[in-house]
Amino acid sequence: MADTTTPTTEASTVIVENGEEIVKVNKMQMPNGTNQTYLNGPNQIIPAEDYISCVPGGYVKLRMQSRGVASEPPLSVPGLLSRTAARYPDATALATKKNGQWQKTTYKQYQERVRTIAKGFLKLGLERYHSVGILGFNSEQWYIADLAAIHAGGYAAGIYTTNSPDACYHCLETSRANICAVQDKKQLEKILSVRSKLKHLKAIVQWEGPVDTSVPGVYSWEQVMEMGAKEPDTQLNSILKGMAVNECCTLVYTSGTVGPPKAVMLSHDNLTWDAFSISERVGDLAPTYDRLVSFLPLSHVAAQVVDIFTTLMNAVAVYFAQPDALKGTLVETLKEVRPTRFLAVPRVWEKMYEKIMAVGASSGTIKRSIALWAKDRSMKHHEARMNGSFSAGMRGLPLDFTTTQMLRYWLEGMGCGYRIARTLVFSKVRDQLGLDQCETFVTAAAPLSPDIKKFFLSLDIPIVDAFGMSETAGAHTLSIYPKLKLDSSGEILMGTETKFGGAMSPNGPGEIMIRGRHVLMGYLMDEEKTRATIDEEGWVHSGDVGRVDSNNLLYITGRIKELLITAGGENVAPVLIEQTIQAQLPQIGYAVLIGDRRKFLSVLLTLKAKINTETGDPLDELETEARKWVASLGSKAKTISEIVKSKDPAVHKAIEEGIARANKQAISNAQKVQKFAILPSDFSMNTGELGPTLKIKRNVVYEKYKEIIEEFYKD
Repeated sequence: MADTTTPTTEASTVIVENGEEIVKVNKMQMPNGTNQTYLNGPNQIIPAEDYISCVPGGYVKLRMQSRGVASEPPLSVPGLLSRTAARYPDATALATKKNGQWQKTTYKQYQERVRTIAKGFLKLGLERYHSVGILGFNSEQWYIADLAAIHAGGYAAGIYTTNSPDACYHCLETSRANICAVQDKKQLEKILSVRSKLKHLKAIVQWEGPVDTSVPGVYSWEQVMEMGAKEPDTQLNSILKGMAVNECCTLVYTSGTVGPPKAVMLSHDNLTWDAFSISERVGDLAPTYDRLVSFLPLSHVAAQVVDIFTTLMNAVAVYFAQPDALKGTLVETLKEVRPTRFLAVPRVWEKMYEKIMAVGASSGTIKRSIALWAKDRSMKHHEARMNGSFSAGMRGLPLDFTTTQMLRYWLEGMGCGYRIARTLVFSKVRDQLGLDQCETFVTAAAPLSPDIKKFFLSLDIPIVDAFGMSETAGAHTLSIYPKLKLDSSGEILMGTETKFGGAMSPNGPGEIMIRGRHVLMGYLMDEEKTRATIDEEGWVHSGDVGRVDSNNLLYITGRIKELLITAGGENVAPVLIEQTIQAQLPQIGYAVLIGDRRKFLSVLLTLKAKINTETGDPLDELETEARKWVASLGSKAKTISEIVKSKDPAVHKAIEEGIARANKQAISNAQKVQKFAILPSDFSMNTGELGPTLKIKRNVVYEKYKEIIEEFYKD
């Protein structure tokens, strides 16, 4: 299903180190026998002394290898866009829904618009090695602003839409932003409120809604397009000619859970090589056929490397979800687009799980029986594939078998039971989720419970794991079905290196340490923190504890900063215990384990609440399934506050019993939870307990509920 105009041969890219030949012209032999010449972008390497650089305009050595994935010639971001636009000029690059219709942008148009906005940015005063801050939901303008900043010799610097004005100020000031591109009036007002303190800011560009251009320095997107269209190509081409693959092009800000967010400097090679490595692992990405829905925050590195750069490397069509995707509209977009690849964070998978469970609970007896049979067939099929066996159904044939039994075992051995289940049940589930054409299902950014993964596997949706960091340009691991384990964090990417600090064995457990072409240049203007993260041998210290198995699958067992050390000296990894409690109590929203330097473990719990669709804030009203669960216990409560104020006996008893069941799985008495409290509200991004990828901000929770925590240990 790939585009028939795919080039059959291509001249190899020459790496230029002397600074003379910078823009290389390659020729591709097209299937019809004609040659097509195209600019392959500025792919020079400027000689460097070190693998680390924290200063604007600095260069680093590239950790290339003599063979394999890490020997791939470096490619700049402009070079990547030029190559893809030349190969697939008329293929859909970006699609935006307006007035009920999908408006599509081709790769040729994509490149033209990037160059036009880049010239507009230069006209507005963007200086070399200064940034363009980008503040808004995923959109065509976000992508174009990102690549235009890079083309114009600046840095692209994404800012989370949930950031406060002060947090926006931190990102813009530390990145020396000359321009800030904002989505709408709401985001514009944040920047205007801190504008007087931003020493380098020259212009603000708004891409959506009415724009008050009477405000000095505020421009509409259309104005910048017109501005750029009038400018000659001379300055832009000169900048591109001087660009190097081993210099910074993008700044990704860390979550800032401990201290102010740091600006991670990522080079052209960091991003394009990691995208190449991901593409090699996936293996079957089909240019012009594959489709992806972009909805995760683009200021997060996972979304950037997948949604922007991996799609660009493979001519994948990107469809933009609605801004309220994480508030409930995502599935509707998925049903329209039918993506072939899908990346989500654990909370999205958990929401899908909850909806499927709710539908299943309302089904009749016959439907439930068929579903249980189908899920059993699916689990046996996928477990056999994951274990390298394809004849699991023939095992255990009784000696006194009947013809019917023989036929049944033969059908199972041939996989017919699974195929029937797939037709009768799984195709309908996938169809309702909009994932009926999806071939790769990925979870990233935080741990997803093995129980949730097992549930989806039983529905013929094998979710694979990816693990990485801002400091590794996105991915360091990625599993591809069937090479996966439900409790692993993915298979380590080829061309990268992994070792375990403080481990007795080379396979761990110990602190996960990472090295490769995807490792950051440094933290902008912060050599002290850079040297604390990257050691003298170039290893990034991840802060995660883990091990690797014989299949190169990585297992993360905890995070050093999250590790709880009890008063008795026992190390406790909180995530596994939290997931065990949630598995026993599905109507619990979040569980946060407490116990560092304490005599025993306790846990803070939230109940699932309805969400204000306008603000994203949790309401006091219980979510529908949580309300049904509470009613099934004999309680009449309809809100969280009713349960908390009355210390509802039925709900508390059910939670005590659930925690008791979870405690039976504890590996020691010190890892058993002894006390709990129900918090007055569920967590959200707006209220501060969750980060942009919906990970718990533990320090925020500890501070916010410190009085409740201290109450646990008063006696």
